[in-house]
Order: sequence, then C-alpha cells, then structure tokens
Amino acid sequence: METQQISLNELKVGQSATVRQLLSDTSIRRRLQDIGLIEGTKVECVQRSPAGDPIAFLIRGAVIAIRNEDSSSVIMNLVSKPCM
Repeated sequence: METQQISLNELKVGQSATVRQLLSDTSIRRRLQDIGLIEGTKVECVQRSPAGDPIAFLIRGAVIAIRNEDSSSVIMNLVSKPCM
C-alpha cells in the first residue's frame, strides 16, 4: 500500500483519509481540533457545494462543512491500494 500526502480540500467526494498534521497556528487550528481534526482521525469527503466551497466532511460521525481556506491547512494521509 502506498501513502500519499494531500491537503484536506483535495479529497474527492467518496474518498477517505486520515489526519497527519495541522499546519495552521491561528485560532482556526483550535477550532479544527475542537471538531475532531486531530492526528489519526479518519475523514471522508461527502459533498462539495456547487461553487466548490465549502466542502462537507464526515468527521467522527458528524457532517461538517469547512471552507477551502481552512481545510487547505490540514495535511492528510491518503492510502491508495496498488493495482493488481
């Protein structure tokens, strides 16, 4: 299995990944942690708005919309399975 690092806002609808790191040092970092975005948390992209911003994610059983500006500071581990 190959692990690829992407930002949270790069997830496509239906894709899942786990949180690797939060890059933000502003107050948004605390807000992201409060909604459950901590290292190791599984996140699934469930819907994008028609304009592409915000994006809805399934985080610890709750669907939460996050702006691109904020989700770009969350680094994820996207696990892709090798083709056979």
